Amino acid sequence: MPLDPALASVLQLMESSGAPPMSNGTPEQARAGFRFMTVDLRDPAHLAQVRSIEQRTVPGADGEVPARVYRPETPGPHPTIVFFHGGGFVIGDLDTHDDHARLLCRDVDAVVLSVEYRLAPETPFPGGYEDCLAAALWAVEHADELGGAASRIAVAGDSAGGNLSAAVTLGARERGVQLAAQLLLYPAVDFVDSEEHRSRVDNAEGYFLTSADMAWFGDHYMPDPARRSDPYGSVLRAPDLTGLPPAVVATAEYDPLRDEGEAYAAALEKAGVPVVARRFDGLIHGFFGLGHVSPACAEANRVLCADLKQLLAKP
Repeated sequence: MPLDPALASVLQLMESSGAPPMSNGTPEQARAGFRFMTVDLRDPAHLAQVRSIEQRTVPGADGEVPARVYRPETPGPHPTIVFFHGGGFVIGDLDTHDDHARLLCRDVDAVVLSVEYRLAPETPFPGGYEDCLAAALWAVEHADELGGAASRIAVAGDSAGGNLSAAVTLGARERGVQLAAQLLLYPAVDFVDSEEHRSRVDNAEGYFLTSADMAWFGDHYMPDPARRSDPYGSVLRAPDLTGLPPAVVATAEYDPLRDEGEAYAAALEKAGVPVVARRFDGLIHGFFGLGHVSPACAEANRVLCADLKQLLAKP
């Protein structure tokens, strides 16, 4: 299917800006650039409205980490979504993904706990994963003060956050904690250099996330090549996926991460995990944050929130 026209216009605008590739700069420069694009240029009128937003901290692996609690307009009890932002494990924060958290809160009708885990290269793998696992386990223990529905706690994330969400379900299972669902938005699930994923070649340039970006992110998060097959990083390579929570896995046609996300959905299904796998043709990596510029992205977001809401409606 052709690239969505609205997204083609966005990509053309980005290319004409003359900004240097993210992979040519420092993490600090990349963080500032990403924040300018996602926060400074954001029109507040496009944000989903929620009842309240609370700033707080939650336990990480090495002390408290910043977090935000989003509450929907409807009366509870509600399910709780523990959300981990994307950004290649190097960039992104609570503000850059405020729109994601709001959308999930409103359209899934759930409390959202958005977690600001520690970033690489200051904290390489497994630090970010361990923060996310600690926050998710805390949410399970404190369900009463969050959404109030202890049996309906999900994890969700985009890109790197999808990786962290998938890894958290593994860590929770190993600790005897059963989560209710997982929403993996175009997740990165394989750090092992491999030619198995054709989309890494076909979509390597020109579609927002590039092969150079992915290498740059991976080198910061997983600087030790010997650790790149660790199942809490390369979750696609986990030897046992049985007993994990039902999953919604979203991929995009013009995303270099498309094939590994679809391979992970297939692996979950093979392991007996209920899976809703959706590829959105014509879209690119990052589409969950582009509903305000593309009707096709907005429709994809609506479908995915409905999928997760249906999973969380089950006791």
